Amino acid sequence: MASIARYIRSARPSGLAALAQSSVSRRVIARPFSVTATNAIRKYTKEHEWIDVAADKKTGVIGISDYAAKALGDVVFVELPELGKKFAAGDAIGAVESVKSAADINAPISCTISHVNLTLEEKPNAINQVPEDDSHGGGWICKVTVSEQGIKDLDNLMTLEAYDEFTATEGEEEH
Repeated sequence: MASIARYIRSARPSGLAALAQSSVSRRVIARPFSVTATNAIRKYTKEHEWIDVAADKKTGVIGISDYAAKALGDVVFVELPELGKKFAAGDAIGAVESVKSAADINAPISCTISHVNLTLEEKPNAINQVPEDDSHGGGWICKVTVSEQGIKDLDNLMTLEAYDEFTATEGEEEH
């Protein structure tokens, strides 16, 4: 299977141009009365995955970006990672299939899978509805335990601002 980034690069330019120009707002959704740290660190990969790492840098949540979800189209199946399995940054942890294509989901950082979003087995289109939501019912893929190498891997990832610039230039390259 191809990575999400490879699929997006091969997509029709007209659709991607509209995506690149849209002003999609990405933000961490704060849940009221939550004991979860609200100052999570969100980073993005060039393959269009995101990770929210807790303030203590011990745990995180992984998903695909809103940009990727829109480029893929209607998601019809999600292959979730295996619980307890360790991955290095860049390893394929699962896959997503849409009406347009199939793509691997890669680990943004070195980590161990601690939970998976079982909702996606019944409702894979949750990725299309709320791809960057890590709450119950959101489109997140898995929760992870971050390794020491994973903390170092964070330095190789993009901030939201850098990711927005990257996706804007990626859309321009398609023309």
